[in-house]
Amino acid sequence: MSEPDRADQQRRGPRRFISGVVEGFYGRPWTMEQRTELFKREQTWGLNTYLYAPKDDYKHRMYWRDLYSAEEAELLVALISAAKQHSVEFIYAISPGLDITFSNPKEVAALKRKLDQVKAFGCRSFSLLFDDIETEMCPADKRAFSSFAHAQVAVTNEVYQHLGGPETFLFCPTDYCAAFCTPNVSQSSYLHTVGENLLPGIDILWTGPKVVSHKISVESIEEVSAVLKRAPVIWDNIHANDYDPQRLFLGPYKDRPTGLIPKLRGVLTNPNCEFFPNFVAIHTLATWCKAAGGAEPRDVEMGDEEEDPRYSPHKALTLALADWLQEFLSTDQPAGPRGPRLRKGLADEEPMQTDAYAPRPDDNPLYTAEPLTLEDLRLLSELFYLPYEHGPTARTMLQELDWLRSHSQAAASGPDQVRGRSPPRSPPAGAPQAAEWRSRAQRFDGMCDAVVQMFNRLSNAPNRSVLYDLYNYICDIKSGVGLARAYVKTLGGHGEPSAQLMNTDPEPWGFRGGLSGEFQRMLPCHGNRDLFKRPPTTAVYCVRPCLPGDEMEVQRIFKEMQRSGDERVSRVRQPPLICDSLSAGDISPSPQCALVMEDDAGVCGYALALTDAKPAAAKVQRVTSEDFPSLVTVQVLPRVTDPSPVKRMIGWLLSSIKSSGSTGAFCELRRGDRRMLDFYSKLGSFRPRDVADLPQDILSMGTSL
Repeated sequence: MSEPDRADQQRRGPRRFISGVVEGFYGRPWTMEQRTELFKREQTWGLNTYLYAPKDDYKHRMYWRDLYSAEEAELLVALISAAKQHSVEFIYAISPGLDITFSNPKEVAALKRKLDQVKAFGCRSFSLLFDDIETEMCPADKRAFSSFAHAQVAVTNEVYQHLGGPETFLFCPTDYCAAFCTPNVSQSSYLHTVGENLLPGIDILWTGPKVVSHKISVESIEEVSAVLKRAPVIWDNIHANDYDPQRLFLGPYKDRPTGLIPKLRGVLTNPNCEFFPNFVAIHTLATWCKAAGGAEPRDVEMGDEEEDPRYSPHKALTLALADWLQEFLSTDQPAGPRGPRLRKGLADEEPMQTDAYAPRPDDNPLYTAEPLTLEDLRLLSELFYLPYEHGPTARTMLQELDWLRSHSQAAASGPDQVRGRSPPRSPPAGAPQAAEWRSRAQRFDGMCDAVVQMFNRLSNAPNRSVLYDLYNYICDIKSGVGLARAYVKTLGGHGEPSAQLMNTDPEPWGFRGGLSGEFQRMLPCHGNRDLFKRPPTTAVYCVRPCLPGDEMEVQRIFKEMQRSGDERVSRVRQPPLICDSLSAGDISPSPQCALVMEDDAGVCGYALALTDAKPAAAKVQRVTSEDFPSLVTVQVLPRVTDPSPVKRMIGWLLSSIKSSGSTGAFCELRRGDRRMLDFYSKLGSFRPRDVADLPQDILSMGTSL
């Protein structure tokens, strides 16, 4: 730092900790009314900053050179004034990085002219953002600058000085998280250039280890601060949902220790796209920031069980939900979202008779809406918690559903599951397991019912503006819970399977995902980022394409499984399976239809397929079906006790078959091969097929694609 810069900093004194909200997501920007409401909340909760950076404001990013029109200028003047009225620092951000030529003086002049216009509106704080842009420079810039970082720093320093060195001026680097740094943070030439050459009065935005960081540690901030030569301002995407329209995050601000506060210049949360659901995200951030004063926040008393002695996410969430409940119950809102109020007493209107109506004893009672409760909002938050974590109730529901599905055989062993027969006088051997299954199924049903009741009460909350931001999400979770509830009842033998479940021709609303879901299901690792983890495995398995060198291993496993267990009967006296020649190497699998699975000891399983099984079937004098033209065979060694990697392997195989245009696949098994019969049965998608002239010892199972 030069002597003039150091003297200037001493003259200004210590700067306040930046805390607040960045409107920096992709999607529909918030309205002026919503932003004004945000300023009121920030003032009430003790936050002090708003960074204006909506990606889809054309004049912020795509058409950054264009000046604001008179009408737009009037709105911005009013917004800057509203922020000032509520003691919120308004920071105007501009993103010229999509197409700026750094070495062109006219481009730099256009940037200065745009910021001068906003300065004339009353704005005194600014930000230059170079996030999410291409790093390749144009030929003119390559001749003028030694690197992309030097180009950005040169323009940023010039603009900062042109504006008179604002007290708050933020710079967002292109490498704004550790995951983007090459080869790492401490050795990043880009960050070193920024840290060494950016003027010391300019603060730098940073998202942490990743774009959406699970945790941000003190050590990681100390590392990047040493490179940047200043404490960063965290642009926190922990509640951002613009990358996935099916997600919403209503959990508390967490996994950022309050020990970070003295190491940072500030924290800005970039939350959900929908305005009203951000109540919890901003409220809990405000509670966290109160620890900046060096003492425990007075409205959050910590318990001995808390890891952070100055902040409890759980208790901060309870405070936020209690305040949010009052907003849900408030009717003090614009008439627009609720529609025009009815006017009584006009001659051309039919008078409403509902209040005077009284049902007869046998009639349905009048519907009355129960009021929303704090527990309803807690359940809502736990169902839509955080990117890396489900809330406690959501985790419990997933665990219970997984257990009920995995132990569904116990449901069938109970005395009340035998239809048309009197209960036996003494309970069968499986009665204890059946009783546990029924008890847990009843518990799961109760949790599902709580979700439905929460939905009903939420749908009748007076504040419709908040409801409409949530409605798509709560409808979706209600539908998903309803399907799971019906599935468990089917496993327990209560009625026939729901028409929505296990249906080869479901209604469009009965499944999720659209085209994006189809693409993901065709990829080998789909689902490995699910937050609900089954019990940990003792081994690490790798599923990969079968290579020429693997053919001997596939044949070895095939022969070993022929000799083991129920397969010890001589094959001479048994009719062959169509897949035997495929496993033995006599027939080559179809392209992209051969996979192997490895553990630490080597290849331990395989999955092979023929997209057209007709020629292979003809060799053993069997006929294939038009609905199931493809053949699959899967085999794993007994040392593989975890079914998950096997399911992943066959899922990958079926995706390859489907991409070839096949409408269905079948497999052949010997009735004595109990292990593989059980495996295919638990997959859920394979069902026994009625095939004419099939040898008695052989069972055919198929699945539609």
